[in-house]
Parts: sequence; C-alpha cells; structure tokens
Amino acid sequence: MRAGIGMPNFITMMNTTENHEAGSSADHVETGHTEQTPPQASSPENADSTDQVMGAASVRIRELETQLNEEHDKWVRSEAEMQNLRTRTKRELEDARQYAVQKFARDVVEAAENLRRGLASLPKPAENEDSIITKMREGIEGTERSFLSILERHGVVSHDPSGQTFDANHHQAMAEQPSEEHPNGTVMQAWTPTWTLHGRLLKPAMVVVAKNGNGEAQ
Repeated sequence: MRAGIGMPNFITMMNTTENHEAGSSADHVETGHTEQTPPQASSPENADSTDQVMGAASVRIRELETQLNEEHDKWVRSEAEMQNLRTRTKRELEDARQYAVQKFARDVVEAAENLRRGLASLPKPAENEDSIITKMREGIEGTERSFLSILERHGVVSHDPSGQTFDANHHQAMAEQPSEEHPNGTVMQAWTPTWTLHGRLLKPAMVVVAKNGNGEAQ
C-alpha cells in the first residue's frame, strides 16, 4: 500500500498552483493595458469633402469682398454727389440773395445817371455866376455823392471806362470817332459808366470809341 501525501506537501502544491495562475492573470492584465488602437487613416472621400467646403468658403469670401467694395464705391460716389449738391445749393442761395435786387438796382442806377446828366447840363462854375446856380450845383453834387455811397454799401459800383480799351462784355459802343490822339479801339468818351452788382455786370457803359488810332484805320 502506497503511502499517502502528507498535509504539508499538499499545501505546498496548492500554493504553487495559485501563484502560477495569479502570475498568468497579471501578465494578461498588463498586456491588456499596453494594447493601443492604431490611428485610422482618413479616407479619400473625407479629404475631397473638406476641400469642397474650403473651396466654397473661399468663393463666398471673395463674393462678399467684391460686394463690400461695390457698396463702398457707391457710398463714396453718393457722398461726393451730396457734397456737390450742398455746395451748389449754397452758391445758388447766395447768388439769389445777392442778385435778387438786380432788376431794381438797374432801375436805381438810372436815377444816378440822371443826377449826373443834371449836373452836366449846368453851366461850368464861374466867378460871377448866379448864387442860385452855385447852390443848385452843390445840392445836386451832394445828393449824387450820398446816393452813390448808399449804392456802394449794397454792392452797386460805377466804373468810368474812359481811356480803356473797348470791351464788348462791359461797354456798348454808341459811336465811333476818328482820333489822332487815341489808339484805335480806345474809349474816347463815356456817356454813362459801367455798373456792377457785387462784381457782376449790371449795366454796360455807353461809350464813344476811337476809330482811327494814330491816323491808321483797322
């Protein structure tokens, strides 16, 4: 009869078996922790889709930039037109204010010219002239000076063209007269002055023009 396995030997065998199984389990667990899933490569379909999205975005950006530039150009042109309109309106209002009385001023200068004609009709000053004539002359001269001063304060100014070269824009030739003393085309005599309103011609002067300057006709 074989001798049985003693208790100490049986315990030793059990411990050895458990240690072996525990080691195998630990190896299995450690191996499981170190495993990594390899990265998946992007497919050609995904790359094509991304390119399409980026391309569409670039096209849209260019469209928006073009639209923005067009709107900016429209705004600049509109602002320039508004500025021109404001400037033109301001100038027209200023002209209307300054020249609204043009017709009235043209009639008024007729009165000033009549005063000058009245003075010209009087005899030239003389030592033995009648005191009434002297006082009349002085009265008309004083009235004329006051009248012209009032007109000048409102922009109406007279200009004597005598001795100037004839200018059809400011002079009206009433007659031509031969002269050896005046160059051809020179204003020899002014029947009325040139009148301006704020620098603009109000009424041209009526003048006599030299025809044969220095004896030579043109």
